[in-house]
Amino acid sequence: MPQGFRVQVPGSAFGQLLVLGSVVLTSLQNPLVKQIRKLHSAKERHKQQLFVLEGTHLITEACSVNYPLETVCCTMDWQNSHSELWQNVCNACHRTEIVSQEVLASMATTVQPDGVVAMVKRCEENPIPMTGLALALETIQDPGNLGTIIRTAAAVDASGLWLSNDSVDLDHPKVLRASAGQWFRLKKQVSHNLKDTVQDCQRGGMQVVATLPTAELTYWQVDWSLPSLILLGNEGAGLSDELATMANIQVKIPLSPQVESLNVAISASLILYEAQRQKTCGKNTN
Repeated sequence: MPQGFRVQVPGSAFGQLLVLGSVVLTSLQNPLVKQIRKLHSAKERHKQQLFVLEGTHLITEACSVNYPLETVCCTMDWQNSHSELWQNVCNACHRTEIVSQEVLASMATTVQPDGVVAMVKRCEENPIPMTGLALALETIQDPGNLGTIIRTAAAVDASGLWLSNDSVDLDHPKVLRASAGQWFRLKKQVSHNLKDTVQDCQRGGMQVVATLPTAELTYWQVDWSLPSLILLGNEGAGLSDELATMANIQVKIPLSPQVESLNVAISASLILYEAQRQKTCGKNTN
């Protein structure tokens, strides 16, 4: 067949072309295309119990941990330039489709998708051990913040993360991208009652540490060698009084008088890496 030769697939009701021997999905009205586009909304992700992965890096990370893929769609250019990953994808998922650039762009949430999108199941949450270092996040709204916290927690080998159910979705596309693939390596759970989760952790022997601007102790004065749960609150309102009063220890991050607060992801990073420093070098509060 001559290069670039295209024919309409006989009987195709949803816009398919035969290009260089491969069937290419070209219609924006195709049921699969419509289904994936619906997953851009939280309501549909919850309803279908599916979410979308976008981009080569996230697909690679998913394959590296054998995360189950339902459907993978890519352009022909992407398939040709990622032959080894494409073979891994074909072995790991139930359905693959070659799609046109226009169709791929309509399924993606990014402005310039790199050529591949996957639809995957929302898997059951893994239990988080009440040992080591964990986080409990209350009413986090910004997906970039949540993804960054997940990425940092994975980097210091944290035990896991609980998220209040009034927060942004764990599988929001921007959360996944901001996690830089570490989403697949950190145990995560949505807590339907964060107060109960905190109490369970305390009963399990964890010290609960709340971050508050009015606290007397600084975050480096805590003994992070003990099993610890870090409480962090909403970007604007901070931690609720109800959760703050449950903490065994309250700490602050010292700030210049001209600075009102730090971004919650930066706050999490400072505390997580102080805990990592103490684990590596020993406690030093000077």
